[in-house]
Amino acid sequence: MNGNDNKKPGNFLKSPLVIFLILSIISTIVLNSFLSMMTTRQREEVSYSEFLSLIKEGKVEKVLFTGNYIEIYEKVPEAEESEKNDDKLLEQFTGLPFTIKIGEMPKLYYTGYLNDEELLPYLNEHGIEYARKNEQTNPIVEFLLTWILPFAIMYLFLGILMRTLSKKMGGGGFMSVGQSNAKVYMENKTGVTFKDVAGQEEAKESLDEIVDFLHNPAKYTAIGAKQPKGALLVGPPGTGKTLLAKAVAGEASVPFFSISGSDFVEMFVGVGASRVRDLFKQAAAKAPCIIFIDEIDAIGKSRDNQIGGNDEREQTLNQLLSEMDGFDSSKGVVILAATNRPEILDKALLRPGRFDRRIIVERPDLKGREDILKVHSKNVKMSNEIDLHEIALATSGAVGADLANMINEAALRAVRLGRGEVLQEDLMEAVEVVIAGKEKKDRILSEKEKKIVAYHEVGHALAAALQKNTDPVQKITIVPRTMGALGYTMQKPEEEHYLMSRDEILEELVVLLAGRCAEEIVFNTKTTGAANDIERATALARSMISQYGMSDRFGMTALESTENKYLDGRSVANCSNETLTELDNEIIATIKNAHDTASSLLKDNLDALNKIADFLIEKETITGTEFMKILHDVNNPSPIETEEDV
Repeated sequence: MNGNDNKKPGNFLKSPLVIFLILSIISTIVLNSFLSMMTTRQREEVSYSEFLSLIKEGKVEKVLFTGNYIEIYEKVPEAEESEKNDDKLLEQFTGLPFTIKIGEMPKLYYTGYLNDEELLPYLNEHGIEYARKNEQTNPIVEFLLTWILPFAIMYLFLGILMRTLSKKMGGGGFMSVGQSNAKVYMENKTGVTFKDVAGQEEAKESLDEIVDFLHNPAKYTAIGAKQPKGALLVGPPGTGKTLLAKAVAGEASVPFFSISGSDFVEMFVGVGASRVRDLFKQAAAKAPCIIFIDEIDAIGKSRDNQIGGNDEREQTLNQLLSEMDGFDSSKGVVILAATNRPEILDKALLRPGRFDRRIIVERPDLKGREDILKVHSKNVKMSNEIDLHEIALATSGAVGADLANMINEAALRAVRLGRGEVLQEDLMEAVEVVIAGKEKKDRILSEKEKKIVAYHEVGHALAAALQKNTDPVQKITIVPRTMGALGYTMQKPEEEHYLMSRDEILEELVVLLAGRCAEEIVFNTKTTGAANDIERATALARSMISQYGMSDRFGMTALESTENKYLDGRSVANCSNETLTELDNEIIATIKNAHDTASSLLKDNLDALNKIADFLIEKETITGTEFMKILHDVNNPSPIETEEDV
C-alpha cells in the first residue's frame, strides 16, 4: 500500500534519527553525572578563623571562591611531571580553573564568605593559589542542551503532529493532503440497482440512457450523438438522489467514484483544487467510469456575492469547471451530482457542456408512493390483507425516506405486540407516528382541557365534512402525541391532487380555523391550541394572494417568490413596503372571512358538534366512519323520532 508501513508507531520509533536523538540525550545525562562525580566530594564545614589557621599552618593548597562560600582544598604531596600534564588536559576538558588528581583526593573544606579585604594579600603572602569558580556550563553539555535537545523535541512534536494529520486525512499521510479520498465502487458492489428504486421512473429513464451509452457507445456515435458530460440530480431531501446514483453504480459495471462536496475543502488553501485534479486524474486512468459528487452545493455556490467570499471554495470551484471543460467525453467519464439547493449553484456550473442534464427527483405521486411501499415491504412479513394503496393515499407529500421509515415503524410495532406479521393497523399507526409522533402516555389532560381539545378537533372535522371541496375525515383523536399535538384530525384524500382551486383553498382555511371557532362558541375562550392552525392558515392565505394570483385586489401579480424550493420554501418579497402593507391587510381580511364562515357552519350544526364531542371524550379516538354515522343520525333523524318530538 504505497509504502505506508513507516506510519505505524513502532516503525516511527525505529527511525535512525529518533534512535540517534535518544542516545544523544542518554549520553548527555550520563556524561553530566560522571563529571559531577569527578568534581563533587564530601565537604566539611569549618569556621572562618579555622580557615585562616589552616593557611597559617601551610595546609591549604588552593582556594575557590564560589557564591557565598569559600571552598578550601587541602595540600597534597607534589605530583610528578606526567601527572601534571594529565591535569592540564583534564582542566581543558572540564573548564575548571584548576584540576585535581583523582588518585589522591585532598580533603575539601568550606566556610562562609566574609568581606575581608586582607584575605587576598594574606593568600598571596603564603603562596596559595586562588580563583573564582567558573559558572560557565560544560561545553559538551551546553552543545547538547542548546542544539541537540531542542531539535529532538521539535522532531518528536512534528512527528506526532503529522501522524495526527495523517489520521484526519484518511491515513494518506501529510504529503497526500491534496489527494482525492473518493470511494471507488467496482461493478455492482454497491448492492443497489434500478430495481431497488421506485417512484422515480423519469429519472431512472434519463440515467439508464447514460448507463447504456457507457456500455454501447458505438450506436450513439454512429448517428453523431455525444455522450452527456454530466447530470445534476435535483430534488427535496429524502427523494432518493443518492440512491439513484448508487443504482447507476450497480447497473453500469464500470468504476464508480463517490465523494461528497465537503470532502474537497480542508483547512489548507489550495487543497480542494488539488483534490479535484487528482480525482479527474484517477477517473481518466480508469475510464470509462462515473464520478458522483453528493451535496455539490458545498463547493458550487455562486461567485456573484462578494461579501463573505471564500478563496478556498472558489479555487475549488474554478478547478472543477476547468476539469469538466478539459476532459474528453468520448473516453466515457460521466459526472453525476446531487443537490437540493440548485438556485445557489454557480451559473457556469449549470451550463450545457458541464451538466448537460438536470434530472428532477420530485416527491413521488400516488402510484410512486405505492411502488416505493412495495419495494421497502418486500423483505418484511406482511399480512395478506395489507392494502398499500390506502397507505399511499394517506401519505400525500411523503418522500421515499418517510415511506421506508413507516414500513420499519410498522414492523417494530408488530414485534412489540408479539405478532409475526405486519397488519394494516400497524401501517396506519406508523403513518401517524411519522406525521404526529408517538402517543404520549404520561401526559394526562384535565377534564376541562380534554373537553376543549375534543371540541377543537371536532370543529375541524365538522368543517371538513360540511363542505364539498375538502378531503374526508379518517380519524379524530385527543390522545397527545410526542410532537406537541394534544389531538389531531386526520383527513385522507380519495384521489391524488396536483392542483388546488381558489374555492378549495378558501374551504381549507375554514377547516383550519374551525378549531378555534369551536372553542369560542362553546367555551367563549381562546387557547394556545390553535397556534399551528393559525400559522398554516396565514401561510396558505399569503401564498394564495401573493403567489397564486387569486386575489381580486391584486390580480395576477407575483408579489413574492419562493427561495429554497426544495428545502424550507421561504418567500421573498418582490414589491415595495407600501404594497406589503396592503398585502397584509388583504391577508387579514381573507382570514377574517374564513373565520366568520367557520363560525356560521358550527353554530348551524351545534347539536352535531356537542354529540360528536361527547362521544370523542368518552372514546378518545374515533374513526371517520363513526364520525360520519353520528353526523348523519343528527342531521337525518328517523320518522318515529320526529313524530315523538312533535
